[in-house]
Amino acid sequence: MKVTISARKMQIPQAFPEYAEKKLDAKLTKFFGDEADSKITVSEHKNQIILELTVKYNNMIYRAETKATDKNDALDSAVDKIIRQIRKNKTKIEKRLKESAFKEVYEDSVEEQTDYEVIKHKTFVMRPMDVEEAILQMNMLGHAFFMFSNAATGETNVVYKRDDGNYAVLEPTKE
Repeated sequence: MKVTISARKMQIPQAFPEYAEKKLDAKLTKFFGDEADSKITVSEHKNQIILELTVKYNNMIYRAETKATDKNDALDSAVDKIIRQIRKNKTKIEKRLKESAFKEVYEDSVEEQTDYEVIKHKTFVMRPMDVEEAILQMNMLGHAFFMFSNAATGETNVVYKRDDGNYAVLEPTKE
């Protein structure tokens, strides 16, 4: 597994990259193999370490963000979150992961949901608008996200409010 580590507004001790590689190899290689790309971003905010772990494999993205007082604890927690995501959605993503990933029997109490029920289909007219107007519309509607046609690019984008209170824009790209 390829591991890329970056830091924002802080220094990473030399021992951390080695610990991170060992941890990811030990816990996630059985799911992804050596072909996966993982990115770890570490930052510090108010004496807490914020660690974002993103694993890309087979056109799927697995992401976890954790906060802790120690980098190693934050990484351990992020790895556990990704494993829980995989286990929870095991039947949906099993075909996309390594075939041998699920040979072990997991005796977790996580309920497996095999079908998702779509209870509503909605259509609406998307008029071109800028990001600020889309955020305003989202807030006025009281929604957590808002899909719109970006006036600057002509593409369909989505704005959403992040857990930290900031806003983000999802913009599609073609590989």
